[in-house]
Amino acid sequence: MTESVRLAKHVAALVPCSRSEAEQYIEGGWVKVDGVVVEEPGFRIQGQQVELMPNASLDAGDAVTILLHKPPGEESGTALRLVTPDGLVANDRSGIRFLKRHLANLTLTDPLETMASGLLVYTQDWRIARKLVDDRATVEHEYIVEVAGELIPDGIKRLNHGLTFNGKPLPPIKVSWQNETHLRFALKGPQRGQVAHMCEKVGLTVVAIKRIRVGRISMASLPPGQWRYLLGYERF
Repeated sequence: MTESVRLAKHVAALVPCSRSEAEQYIEGGWVKVDGVVVEEPGFRIQGQQVELMPNASLDAGDAVTILLHKPPGEESGTALRLVTPDGLVANDRSGIRFLKRHLANLTLTDPLETMASGLLVYTQDWRIARKLVDDRATVEHEYIVEVAGELIPDGIKRLNHGLTFNGKPLPPIKVSWQNETHLRFALKGPQRGQVAHMCEKVGLTVVAIKRIRVGRISMASLPPGQWRYLLGYERF
């Protein structure tokens, strides 16, 4: 019987090209085995039909940034499991083909608490990571917060300015009623637990928190548990 061989070795002989270039073709999603795309250079074949797509390119492509709507109860650290081809929102306009390598070397820029839902940003782009992580104190986040309880007199005024957190005065932020049970918060560099603490100080209990914007990027109509790619022209 014919011994199995690594897919990369077979592609290198098929094209022909170097073994390194063969691995680039495979990891770029340009190689099919019996009609199915295989992205692992070490995949073993034994007599299957191997095809290099006609439009194959050695261009590694740009670093990607993924926007995910985290459902409540999902840990931010494990939410990346939701980033699958099936979870890509139907109206994604990026034109990017999903590849397994898009899940490698991602930075989660600003985790949400487990109870919270909303926009998570994962990026391979060091420039975006630097802006959202290293310079996070300058980036505004927007939340919709469902609350219960009775607001103390001047509560909205105190939420906007006048409270402390972890023993330090908080800078002015923007808080307003969206409706009778939901507040809208817009603040820069939010700290973990800050919003719930602020609400507690003015007589309110947080029922639910949803982050709807990071910088200039809005979650818009992205459904819970689904994701999309950041478009080339979008900037945080």
